[in-house]
Amino acid sequence: MSEKRKLFVIDTNVVLHDSTCIHQFEENDIVVPISVLEELDHFKRGNEQLHFNAREFLRQLDELSNQKSTDDSNLQDQKQGKIRVVVNHNWHPDVEAAFQEDCPDHRILNCAYKLSNKNSERETILISKDTNMRLKARSLGITAEDYTTDKIMDLDSVYTGSRLVEDAPGAAIETLINTGQIDLTAFPSITKPKANENFIIRNGTKSALATYNAIEDKILRVEKMPAYGILPRNAEQSFALHMVTDNKVQLVTLSGKAGTGKTLIALAGALKCRSDYRKIYLARPIVPLS
Repeated sequence: MSEKRKLFVIDTNVVLHDSTCIHQFEENDIVVPISVLEELDHFKRGNEQLHFNAREFLRQLDELSNQKSTDDSNLQDQKQGKIRVVVNHNWHPDVEAAFQEDCPDHRILNCAYKLSNKNSERETILISKDTNMRLKARSLGITAEDYTTDKIMDLDSVYTGSRLVEDAPGAAIETLINTGQIDLTAFPSITKPKANENFIIRNGTKSALATYNAIEDKILRVEKMPAYGILPRNAEQSFALHMVTDNKVQLVTLSGKAGTGKTLIALAGALKCRSDYRKIYLARPIVPLS
């Protein structure tokens, strides 16, 4: 007998955080308390990301509610869970005694508590980005978890854009420095390079900065060049400045800690290439990234 599906109760803040959240729970079932829809109604109008997420989620829910129902056998074959909206606002005595204030959070907790009691044979989990909400749920004996689908669990798995190549052939490094390019096969330790990936290639006292040209399948030397009076201070800044001034690279993203020169390098690179373009646009996000 297959393992019973879990029942996930979604808090409003999860929807506002990720409008596609209902697609992230695999074959398990999802419950959207009516209080969540009522709260989302207040977020429909506006131009910020929260308002977009509210509208997009409601559109998805509307589309799903108009689809023809699928019988249980097909549902099992497709490994799809069910989504339903719970509208019952009758208070459970335990919840009413614990939280006397009538507010959306407590109504969502009430919904989760009643579902947990009614479906004791399966695991009911409240998903919320609100720490206090999760603590309240656990005080009632409800399993509560954070929404972590969009979190990076292992930073080592994140693509950094560059890598260190140790013990590279000395002759190949010499050729790269003197000619500015060399065939990829000259460095056997560089396997499966990505387009425009950067490399710090070393062998004892010899070293060179390089990037991979996927079109020509060659390793190209990256020189430490100034831009509008700004000189890179390390390999990463050299790579960044080389990328933003390369017209063949259409999009560059720079990530790093505050104060590492991301904005300065982007501006310096843009000013250096100003003769190649009619206009330079500088934009900043108006939506809080935190």
